[in-house]
Amino acid sequence: MDTFQAIQERRAIKHFDPNHTMTDQEISTLLGAAILSPTSFNIQHWRFVVVKNPELRQQIRAAAWDQAQVTDASIVILLCGDLKAWAKDPQRYWRNAPAEVQNVLVPMIGSFYEGKEQLARDEVMRSTGLAGQTIMLAAKAMGYDSCPMIGFDPVKVADIIKLPEDYVISFMITVGKAIQPARPRGGQLALEEVLVYDTF
Repeated sequence: MDTFQAIQERRAIKHFDPNHTMTDQEISTLLGAAILSPTSFNIQHWRFVVVKNPELRQQIRAAAWDQAQVTDASIVILLCGDLKAWAKDPQRYWRNAPAEVQNVLVPMIGSFYEGKEQLARDEVMRSTGLAGQTIMLAAKAMGYDSCPMIGFDPVKVADIIKLPEDYVISFMITVGKAIQPARPRGGQLALEEVLVYDTF
């Protein structure tokens, strides 16, 4: 599918075929695209929790105000991030780069994030957002639909998926086969209203 077509046709779908399943190969293809998304200093701190287990999904649905797409979609992906990824063997993020590049960039990672918890959290949110958009566009290109979701109790969901202490949940995406189209767009602002050249 053409990239612009995927962008135009991607919508937040609420009604999925509960009998459809995605193959492991399809899930691998989808997440394989996601990990090509950019991250600051290439630290790749996103972690994708694909929830297929029906019992866990029922629990997550209960923590998500009983939204049906959580159990009806083919898969649920929780986009999480490791807030301390910058400190965990940062050499591995540049292991394929020339030594002169490694020698410059790897030491910069620690000095950039050390003691800056808000920056580390912001970085996780930026990176998972980029990866999430990649997932939704790749899903569309694969013939699937998706729905990004923040309507859930993050504390309860963290408990359900046994989220590690240094991690945070950014948002959730459901992916599957739509059985109803999305509602008409609610009210897209004109480009002229959101586009600024040079300064405000």
